[in-house]
Parts: sequence; structure tokens; C-alpha cells
Amino acid sequence: MSPILLAMVLVGALAVILFIVGIIASARGPKATIKERVEQYAGAQTVAAERPKPAAGERGFKRMAEGLDKVMSKRGVGGGIATELARADLKLTVTEFMIFNVISVIGVAGLAALLFRSPFFALPGLVLGFFLPRWWVKILQRRRLNAFNSQLGDAINLLVNGLRSGYSMLQAMEAVSKELPPPISVEFARVVQEVGLGLSYEDALDNLVRRIRSADLDLMVTAVNVQHEVGGNLAEILDTISYTIRERVRIQGEIRVLTAQTMLSGYIVGFLPVAITLLLLLMSRDYIMRMFQTTCGWIMVAVAVIIVASGFLAIKKIVTIEV
Repeated sequence: MSPILLAMVLVGALAVILFIVGIIASARGPKATIKERVEQYAGAQTVAAERPKPAAGERGFKRMAEGLDKVMSKRGVGGGIATELARADLKLTVTEFMIFNVISVIGVAGLAALLFRSPFFALPGLVLGFFLPRWWVKILQRRRLNAFNSQLGDAINLLVNGLRSGYSMLQAMEAVSKELPPPISVEFARVVQEVGLGLSYEDALDNLVRRIRSADLDLMVTAVNVQHEVGGNLAEILDTISYTIRERVRIQGEIRVLTAQTMLSGYIVGFLPVAITLLLLLMSRDYIMRMFQTTCGWIMVAVAVIIVASGFLAIKKIVTIEV
């Protein structure tokens, strides 16, 4: 297949996918319905508010988009994707994420085929395009989790002050949602809203732990649930947990500073060969392409990838210190 024909096919496929994305986005509307909001917080069922009736074609697209999203969300893979999107705080449905994943697969595969001027290189592009959106979600999750953990000590301290001043636990959480910045304010606001929608106190906290996979948060929720069952001085317990979390965050910060140079060396070791290969591909394509045209060249590439990946993983394992 010639590069021009391959580019035309890819542009046509991307245009069709973008058209489907536009249909689903227009079907959902600019604002979520009351049912969608309730399901986001507690999974409860309610009657949607009265809205102007859309046209017949728009209703058909909306029913198709909602039905497809419900079917995808109920599947094992779709349910896992929905959980991952919630942890990353991405305002995407499962169907929209799958469509973006297809766009990534086609786009990266086409770019690889055009860059190397060979359809054979579309296969690695398919694999890379499939995992790129998932890596992006993982990066967002890690950033959000780090931000949440750094704010958790202050949040617990604010909860302790609220309890000692006579607030209930729910009122103290509402104060946290108003006083602290996101993401911790958003998560505590969800807990307050879930309880307000009729969910039990324990279930709302369990949903919080499910969205935020933090060992420190799990410790706090466990202490709150135990105190709710057997009683005790919750303010004193949370004060001790807050001190432990703040010290852990401080020690982790010192470790990151001390291991930053080694981690930078690992990134250089991992990405420098890739950068040099791309640079040679742009400067002297005939020279570098000889390595991809023989069996010996492919063996050299495979060995190089294994050695570089092993070195990067070894460095990362050394500098990763659990506190």
C-alpha cells in the first residue's frame, strides 16, 4: 500500500470516528441530567427533571449513546475502565474513552507506518496506540493521588479541630470540602452529597476509599468506622493519624530529593537510545533503516530494548523506598 493511499484511509477512518464522537457528545448535552449526577455519587435511581423534548433524530442518537454506554459499563472491562476514569477524575464515559482509544490506535499506527514508510511498522504502532490512553489515565491517577496524600494531613487536622469545637463528623467533612483546594475538597464533598442522598455513612466512606487508593486514607476511614461501632475519642485518634501522615509525607519528600539525580539518570538511560534512533531516522534514513531490514538487525534491536528496559527498571526499583 502506498503512503498516500494509507494516509487517505487513515484520514477517512479518523473522520468517521470523530463524527461518532460528535454525535455522542451532542446526544449527552452540555449538562448532565439529575440521574447521571446521582449515579455518579451514589448509584441511586431517581426521576430526571423535566427538560425540553429534543427532536426525533436527537432522541435516537441520545438513546443509542446512552444504551451503548450502559452496556459497556456493565461489562467486566467496561466496569474497570469506569473505575479507572473515576480515580483519575476524568469526565468521560466508557464509550467516549473507548472511542478515544480507537483514535489513538489508528493515529499512532498510521504515524508509525508513514514515518518508517512501511506498513509493517503499523503493528508496533497499534500496540503503542492501545496503551497510550491507559498510560495517560495512570499518570493522572498518580498525580491526583499524590496531591490528595499531601493534603490529607491538613484535612484530618481540620477534622480534628471541627470535632473539638462541637461539629459532627459530617459537618467537619463539609468544612473540609469548603476550606481546602481540590482534589481533597471534591472527594469530601462527594461523601457529604452521598450521605445527603440517603447512602449510609459507611458506604459513603467505602466509596471514597474505592476512588482514592491511599493507604493513609484507608487508615483514617478504618479508624472512623471502628469509632462509629465501639465509640471512643475520635478527635484524639485522628490527631495521632494526622501526625503520622504528616511525618510520612515529610520523609517521602526528603527521599524524593535525595533520589532525584539517580531517577534522572534512569530516564536518560531509558530514553536516550530512542531519541538517538529518531534523530538518525531524520538525518540519515538509509543508514538506520539497514538495521530493520535484516534478521541480525532485529536481534540487535530486541537485545538493546531488553537491556535498556532492565536497566531502567533496576534503577527505579533501587530508588523506590517505601515509608
